[in-house]
Amino acid sequence: MDTLAPEDITLSDRLEAASRRHALPCGAGEMVWHEWGAPDAPPMLLLHGGAGSWRHWARNVEALATRRRVLAPDLPGLGESAPPRAGIDLPGYAALIMAGFRTLVGEAARYDLAGFSFGAIISGQIASEADARLRSVTLLGAGGMGLARIPVRLAKVRDKRGEERQAAHRANLAMLMIGDPARIDALAMHIQEWNSDRARLNSRGLVTEGALRRLLPGIRAPLAMVYGERDAIAYPFMEQREAALASALPGSSFQVIPRAGHWVQFEAAEAINALLLRRLDGAEPPA
Repeated sequence: MDTLAPEDITLSDRLEAASRRHALPCGAGEMVWHEWGAPDAPPMLLLHGGAGSWRHWARNVEALATRRRVLAPDLPGLGESAPPRAGIDLPGYAALIMAGFRTLVGEAARYDLAGFSFGAIISGQIASEADARLRSVTLLGAGGMGLARIPVRLAKVRDKRGEERQAAHRANLAMLMIGDPARIDALAMHIQEWNSDRARLNSRGLVTEGALRRLLPGIRAPLAMVYGERDAIAYPFMEQREAALASALPGSSFQVIPRAGHWVQFEAAEAINALLLRRLDGAEPPA
């Protein structure tokens, strides 16, 4: 495995150490939350991707915490969080997350929401049921659109050890997560391995074909959908997603980040941080 640069070690350790950690009921165990930023700032909820953890937001937390009280759970069955109850569906899964969020921020708080990949689908479920307390929703690398995509066959990891295991992680990052293989750095490898080792939920089992697309018309908060130009779950069919969003929610923002892949907020962190901060400041340009 690549050696983590000192600044990456500092980043990983600093985010973990600087967070306020919460453990709330989840299934037969607990859902683990991490929080950054001023406790009295307006809250922002970040939802990570499938087979992931809050670490999917490692390069975004500090920028967002300058404006918001950032709360990022490990979703049930992923990271440090226990699996949800057996038989839970997507609305129940989203409700479990929102129950924890409301426990932490209070019932009256207005908030912003951003979700990545599987987390974008959950965000769509939450946003479709939300009232005026939801200020904005941003969907990054959103699945669940029920549109054309090129299938990706990932390498098996758990039956491998040593260099072979690291090679499989790197291959999976290149096939699915990162648009430019040269950007697969030590931190990306470290996060990918940590997440993979702790993933127990089959997120695909919760999501029916086209689930997010069906939810979009019910969303009332200002919405932005963002993809990396080389997102493996959308490329080269980006126009279909833009048209679907325009049909479901006219006036919403659709943006494509040049040269980036699926894990767009990691690979193109500077661009995504700037976009999210504009939205938090209410300065997002019209679609």
